[in-house]
Amino acid sequence: MKKPHILIVEDEMAIRNLLRYAFEIAGFSVSEAEDVIAAKNSLMIQRPDLIVLDWMLPKVSGIQFTKQLKKDPLTRDTPIIFLSAKATEEDKVHGLAAGADDYVIKPFSPRELVARVHAILRRGPLKETNESFVVGNLKMDLKSERVFLNEEPIKLAPIEFRLLRFFMQFPNRVHTRETLLAQVWERDVDIDDRTVDVHVRRLRKALKKQDQLIETVRGSGYRFNKLDVLLVAKRGASDGDSKH
Repeated sequence: MKKPHILIVEDEMAIRNLLRYAFEIAGFSVSEAEDVIAAKNSLMIQRPDLIVLDWMLPKVSGIQFTKQLKKDPLTRDTPIIFLSAKATEEDKVHGLAAGADDYVIKPFSPRELVARVHAILRRGPLKETNESFVVGNLKMDLKSERVFLNEEPIKLAPIEFRLLRFFMQFPNRVHTRETLLAQVWERDVDIDDRTVDVHVRRLRKALKKQDQLIETVRGSGYRFNKLDVLLVAKRGASDGDSKH
């Protein structure tokens, strides 16, 4: 069985060595990079299953690198855990809003970090072919591009459908308005990012009692704040195979 692969991007050698040891003991294969240039070279050789990324890197910060990764179709789905001495709530929100999946504060417990990596990787990649997203009484059929609430179809404009699809595909992350414009509108758009707010309001109205799934994160953007998002195959949907 192939070992899951972790890329550690950290400029302090002592921390890189500690992380490598912890991950290898836990059964992972590991690559290391001391800065963003080395990380990009590593990505050209092997795409990792997850990136552990320091915020304070020389020349290009972890935040800047995360934004670059999320814009690249080859890496935008790769999970990222920030490792940082920045410990304020604002720092955490900033890191998550940039696209990170988790945020671990230095000094840290290697065992806890490994556990967090396992938790993220257990969710697995969300495949879309012939499948549906299901959250409670809300179901999105990706093949027919229809949405059902309590088994009744609900009408969504194309933008609201793509917006909901993006939220359900990437739950529990803070998405900035800029990210949503880039990913949901699927092209560079020269419009006010407050347009996103208008479509989120319309989507919430369409979802009725399920509107609380979309949380406003003040000063950052929006999050589809649901831990138990299920990915249900069209075949055998009644069995409810779920990934957390």
